[in-house]
Amino acid sequence: MKISTILDHIDNGHMALPEFQRGYVWNRSQVSGLFESLYRRHPVGSLLVWATQAEGAPHRGEAHLAPGTVKLLLDGQQRITSLYGVLRGKSPAFFDGNSKSFTGLYFNLEKEAFEFYQPIKMQDDPLWINVTELMLNGNAGLGTFIANLSQSPETAPKVGEYVGRLSSILAIRDIDLHIEEVTGADKTIDVVVEIFNKVNSGGTKLSKGDLALAKICADWPAARDNMKDTLTTWNGAGYNFDLDWLLRNVNTIVTGEAKFQHLHDVSANQVEDGLDRAIKTVNQAFNMIGGRLGLDHDQVLFGRYAIPVMVHYIDRKNGKLTAEESDKLLFWFAQAGMWGRFSGSVESFVDQDLAALEDLDGALERLIGQLRLWHGGLTVEPGHFSGWSLGARFYPVLYMLTRVGTACDWGSGLPLKSQMLGKMSRLEVHHMFPKAQLYKRGFNRAEVNAVANFCFLTKTTNLNISDTLPEVYFPQIEANHPGALASQWVPMDPELWKIDNYHAFLEERRKLLAKAANEFFLGLLHEDTSLLQPPAAAPVQTEQPMEAIKVLGGIDSEDEEKALLDLIDWTTEQGLPEGHLMYEIVDSESGSPVALFDLAWPNGLQEGLSQPVAVLLNEGPDVLALANAKGFRYFTQIEEFKSYVQGELLDSVAA
Repeated sequence: MKISTILDHIDNGHMALPEFQRGYVWNRSQVSGLFESLYRRHPVGSLLVWATQAEGAPHRGEAHLAPGTVKLLLDGQQRITSLYGVLRGKSPAFFDGNSKSFTGLYFNLEKEAFEFYQPIKMQDDPLWINVTELMLNGNAGLGTFIANLSQSPETAPKVGEYVGRLSSILAIRDIDLHIEEVTGADKTIDVVVEIFNKVNSGGTKLSKGDLALAKICADWPAARDNMKDTLTTWNGAGYNFDLDWLLRNVNTIVTGEAKFQHLHDVSANQVEDGLDRAIKTVNQAFNMIGGRLGLDHDQVLFGRYAIPVMVHYIDRKNGKLTAEESDKLLFWFAQAGMWGRFSGSVESFVDQDLAALEDLDGALERLIGQLRLWHGGLTVEPGHFSGWSLGARFYPVLYMLTRVGTACDWGSGLPLKSQMLGKMSRLEVHHMFPKAQLYKRGFNRAEVNAVANFCFLTKTTNLNISDTLPEVYFPQIEANHPGALASQWVPMDPELWKIDNYHAFLEERRKLLAKAANEFFLGLLHEDTSLLQPPAAAPVQTEQPMEAIKVLGGIDSEDEEKALLDLIDWTTEQGLPEGHLMYEIVDSESGSPVALFDLAWPNGLQEGLSQPVAVLLNEGPDVLALANAKGFRYFTQIEEFKSYVQGELLDSVAA
């Protein structure tokens, strides 16, 4: 079928997008690459559609379908959306994404190259042709371009050649794309989704949540948009979650189950009511977690899959919890995160925990008891703080203790409690023994980035300390703000402040941190020590401790870190975002860290218009393969990255 006919079918309702399809995710590089291939008449792949009856067809958007048989795109959405956007100069009715990704595509008549508009490079240059303008005006407008080219002394000699190239662009409309159809009465939505997943096996498969949401949207079309609006609100408050996670909260409220299949037989009215209740109870859970535990953003929210269990309980209690009930629920939440309760099969453990709450009488004691039976005793030991990196499971525990205790900033002496300081952007991780000094003395990455070497300070204080050794700046802090060091669990023996005694310092600080953690947790239990003890039955260990989990990548040396910090400065001087140093890649199911990218821009250097980017210095093939699998365009040399920025982005930013 010709491309122009396909676009006509979209306009008249004969072709649409199935509800279970995700939104538009292509960036400008992919769009220009598609048009480059079409212009060169290279193959761009076939389309796969689901031919089904329009009545009741689960399609995206509010556009009406034509009566009879309609074709729903299973494979080819990104290509067809890009073609529609450039050829029509607008988004299709089913569009969900960033339209700037296909807005402003130009073609250079001399170089025969497609690029997006850059005013400094293209303005007043007749060799750069607006592709959308050409497509919208068609053959009638071709004469205008020819006249302009004929009048310019620079382009007039090659008008005939340029006209041929313009005609080749216009002829893209007439290119035939092969279409394969999935049809038949046996092709239910479940079967079609299975086909979709097989066809898209190289990309991101549809989750069980996607399928459940597709069925919900068939009866309640506004469901996806309502949920996305909610996620946007939470993201603005520092909590970044996806549709699957929100839907799981809805599921535990409506069905009392973890598995999404239980939503399939629930009415749209029940789901709508469940979403309203989920939003209310998730907000209450966030307030409890942020206010009482100090975990006020998702980077330290290590128990995100425990929240649907919390939400179920809060909803069953109509939001009315006593102080003791609230504290016990938070105790369970933090402990579940610390011990990795949901690092394995999320649905199985959520179902077990929901079952413990079936009878509200004594529910929280059963919930905590179940955790004890699964893990063993719930007392924190010094060795639990032996992990390293921001991905270590006890890193959020350190943050929590800082936010809820008496920890003070070492520069101002002011407390660092959550209600006084706001989000993580106002705090910085500080290495008490400076990284530069430790690397200089041969300590390895895990030793340098040990959690027990971390504390949290304001940015100003962190900058002022710089790479000064503790034996120099610790006495100054104690003199200016007595008790400030101890408030951050620093061993007060001056001998331990010497870099030669670094390992002994870490050992002593781990003891202080474990003691502080146990005191805090005992407070949440209102001094009920029985809930901390190991159960009579032997504990069942289902996962490795965090310390044994291998986290790939990360910065290896002082020189590497300095080079990356200099690169951040250079990037911001170009008017681009500074990027994330030591950016954590987590497993989407368990939330456990799997790698640290040296420097990354997960939303691209131009958010929504360019793909995720990472600079990975001295990393092995496993890290590079992971970056590629996660959709990052990565650079292993700083100069290569700078060339990319200068050659492909800077003029576009100026636009």
